Amino acid sequence: MLKIYGIARSRAIRPMWLAEELGLPYELISTDYKTGDTAAESYKNINPNGRIPTIDDDGFVLFESMAINLYLARKHGGPLAGKDIQEDALMNMWSYWVMTEVEKHGLTVLFHSAMLPEDQRKPELVAAAVQDLRRPLAVLEQHLATRDFLVGDRFTVADLNVSAVMTYLRPAKDLLASFPKVSTWMGACLARPAFKAALAKG
Repeated sequence: MLKIYGIARSRAIRPMWLAEELGLPYELISTDYKTGDTAAESYKNINPNGRIPTIDDDGFVLFESMAINLYLARKHGGPLAGKDIQEDALMNMWSYWVMTEVEKHGLTVLFHSAMLPEDQRKPELVAAAVQDLRRPLAVLEQHLATRDFLVGDRFTVADLNVSAVMTYLRPAKDLLASFPKVSTWMGACLARPAFKAALAKG
């Protein structure tokens, strides 16, 4: 059985969500960075970076959430995977894009708007991150202007990967409101039963 190390309130939600979409049985091995689980020697023997998620797929160990999801989608096929090499490349492109263009600024928004204690939050960092996010969100808005999904005519691993990172932007309501196509697409992705099922597993 597929083993996923992590917790839902982390990047581990990405492979958990994908497994739910694919109907894959999996064992969630609770591994929490807040309690020191990721620093334990036993875990570092699996992932020397001491990060989550990591998967163990019948002895094949893999870390980095995007690599995990692209691997699982390709292995199990179906509508979430690319139907040809070009779709596969586009799914890789969007997955890498969201990591390089959105995630860093999104984490700043999330932590300094919601996660950190109020006395540690820096509104000026949020304002700067929001400003930096306008350019990549404009790219995504333009891409979604004539389509409902990122690749092909269906929900794929690309939509899952990108929208999972975009959850960090939810505290920036005014920012998202200024990109209506992005907001509609994101709302549809996060309303999927598989995402809710993954979250419910903690």
